[in-house]
Amino acid sequence: MSITIKTAADIAAMRVACRLASEVLDILTPHVKAGVTTNELDRIAHDHIVNVQQAIPAPLNYQPPGYTPYPKSICTSVNNVICHGIPSDGKVLKDGDILNIDVTVIKDGWHGDTSRMFIVGEGSIAAKRLCHLTYEAMWHGILKVKPGARLGDIGHAIQTFIEKQGLSVVREFCGHGIGQKFHEEPQILHYGRPGTLDVLVPGMVFTIEPMVNAGRRELKEAGDGWTIVTKDRSLSAQWEHTLVVTETGFEVMTLSAGSPPLPAFVTTTSC
Repeated sequence: MSITIKTAADIAAMRVACRLASEVLDILTPHVKAGVTTNELDRIAHDHIVNVQQAIPAPLNYQPPGYTPYPKSICTSVNNVICHGIPSDGKVLKDGDILNIDVTVIKDGWHGDTSRMFIVGEGSIAAKRLCHLTYEAMWHGILKVKPGARLGDIGHAIQTFIEKQGLSVVREFCGHGIGQKFHEEPQILHYGRPGTLDVLVPGMVFTIEPMVNAGRRELKEAGDGWTIVTKDRSLSAQWEHTLVVTETGFEVMTLSAGSPPLPAFVTTTSC
């Protein structure tokens, strides 16, 4: 499968889908508190996507080869869950939990994919540090994006930053191209060597979504066919943006009024 280069019209349509995905996270933010179930968050997200945005939640019934259809509209990954946590009535948020909510919206045939970390209540110093550094790691990767750079430059920037902090990068899951399909080429590894892999060209659209563990990088499946957890039960965090390679750099498209502040070392979301 080859990398699809998006036209200006394609990118304009994707900006809409990406903004809508980010706005779902804005809507969910005040509901993330102790006592709320992850299934309730899913219901709120589903209703907003379908009834307000007139869009489609991409994860619902999504079925890659070898998987059962995904049963919910968002992914909710709590504490030691790395990714693909399935919302349920049995998962009640409690003070100190960390939660990744991953939203992908389809609008007029185009996908927008983003995720954020949330801390329920106060959260431990270690939990807050993990979430903060994972956010910074994503941005270190984003800042490497420009025509002529290589995918390995992105992964190297993320990996070296994270490992200097005594944390570990998950290797089995990665970012991906996105457009009229949920997952397209290329794969965006969050580790690697600079100057390797595909050369970036204008019109490429992909996600950068590092998964970072407080402990070791090894993982295991939880048994429901989807949920992935840390093997050592350590906390895991993830952030995700969808961006396009521009003629001179990048444009982050999954932004909205409620997007978190940029790290101090980031001066722009588009260049």
